[in-house]
Amino acid sequence: METNNKVSLKEKIGYALGDGAANIAWRGVATFLFIFYTDVFGLTPATAGLVLLVARSSDGISDILMGIIGDRTNSKYGKFRPWILWTAIPLGLSLSLLFITPELGENGKIFYAYASYLFFTLVYTANNIPYGALMGVMTGDDKERTSIGSFRMAGAFAGGMLVQGALLFLVAYFGNVDPSIQISKINEETFKVDILASKDVEHVNIKTKDGIATFVWNDPNKTENAPTTGKSFQMTKGQNYSFTITGEKELSNDDISIIDQKQGYSKSMFVMSALLALLMLITFLTTKERILPPKDQKSNLWKDFKNLFTNKPWVVLLIIGLLFNIYNSIKQGIVIIYFTHYLNDQLLSASYLVGLMLASIAGAFFTAPLSKKFGKRNLFIYALIFSGVVNALFVFCTKESIGAIFSIGIISEFASAMFPTLFFVMLGDAADFSEWKNGRRATGLIYSAGSFATKFGGGIAGAIVGFTLSAFNYNGQDTLTIEGAIPGMIMLMSWIPTIVALIAAAMMLMYPLTSKKMGQITSDLNQRRISE
Repeated sequence: METNNKVSLKEKIGYALGDGAANIAWRGVATFLFIFYTDVFGLTPATAGLVLLVARSSDGISDILMGIIGDRTNSKYGKFRPWILWTAIPLGLSLSLLFITPELGENGKIFYAYASYLFFTLVYTANNIPYGALMGVMTGDDKERTSIGSFRMAGAFAGGMLVQGALLFLVAYFGNVDPSIQISKINEETFKVDILASKDVEHVNIKTKDGIATFVWNDPNKTENAPTTGKSFQMTKGQNYSFTITGEKELSNDDISIIDQKQGYSKSMFVMSALLALLMLITFLTTKERILPPKDQKSNLWKDFKNLFTNKPWVVLLIIGLLFNIYNSIKQGIVIIYFTHYLNDQLLSASYLVGLMLASIAGAFFTAPLSKKFGKRNLFIYALIFSGVVNALFVFCTKESIGAIFSIGIISEFASAMFPTLFFVMLGDAADFSEWKNGRRATGLIYSAGSFATKFGGGIAGAIVGFTLSAFNYNGQDTLTIEGAIPGMIMLMSWIPTIVALIAAAMMLMYPLTSKKMGQITSDLNQRRISE
């Protein structure tokens, strides 16, 4: 058996592309699905949050089952690589299905949301647990595994940057509605705008591109007609829609954005899904499994479970993974809503998210050298505290504090990028600990914690976002409710996730595998493998 392997740069990059693909799906869902459900599909915030939570409640079972299946898969490609091949196209398909809007009644929409989201989480499980476990069997060197983990997270953040930076522009491109627009200037900052619809659009959103001007209907039948920074409505071909727009000194047709968000989201996600499948196939073709279970290990599910739940490093990591994913998912889930409805500039969120992803890539690559200096456990604690405290500063930001918002977000994200990098590396350490202590290795089962924590943590975060906004009566399709929900948006952007990060830092003190202990474990296991 190969033991203390060095992994080539080509293989590390190939492996990283797999998490780039996974994060096109996961970050796309974490960032855009909630606002799609509320503002485009028409679910209430509480219903959308409940969908995200309930659909993930079965993840603990499905993740463990997938870990068991992966450990018992035997093929010419290995135990875990074939699952990346088999699930590449289904994962892309499941992502696309989340962002389409079939013509259904209210109950039908809720059923479709649950069914499509459950399908997505199951396929993601079948793909991501074997993908994560693959890192644990690519090398027997825990320091080399940290290097692979850094590449993996850089790939993950690059995939996230792609979807978060490009999706809104793709939505604007694919969802562009080109009606006839006539503009008449009333006074210095007031215009009358008449729009003649060129086609039927079930849900169109109109606003000025800079998001500053306010709209008022000129239709006397509109009983709820407070000035808002945009209007959402159903457009019927041949019908005229008239608005008074205030707040712009000059206004041309090019300054008015009219987007069919349903078509924009669905076509954009089709493109992202195709790219996702291609990257997964590259990962399958460029990676190799090297570490096998001990030769005398027999399949014994009871022993695997007993070892799993008496594996203290794994138990602590499961809790930590859940907490930091709640932290990250709250931050991701509120960004588009915060920029759209508080800062009144949705497209600016794309630049913000790209900035965060660049900071994340830097954070991922700094993780390996910093973990050598401080140790993985201590670095995890420092990063949780630093990121959480910096993130709390959002509470002081006003609509005009764009520079401060970007600075706080980027600095906080640099540290929070280290959480998943360290987490998945440390799951490999937990697998080594099990083999060292009990003479048994169930890598897939141990890595099931990663997928469970990611998905269920995201589900809890979605519920927190949904219930918080619901408490402030937020309705994404009713512009009158949005202003009153702004305090909830600020809370979710600032101190609510900070509390979660500080709890996780306190829990991390219980993690037992220090750098010295892992050095001993790695040395002992290499000696055993050489003698086999």
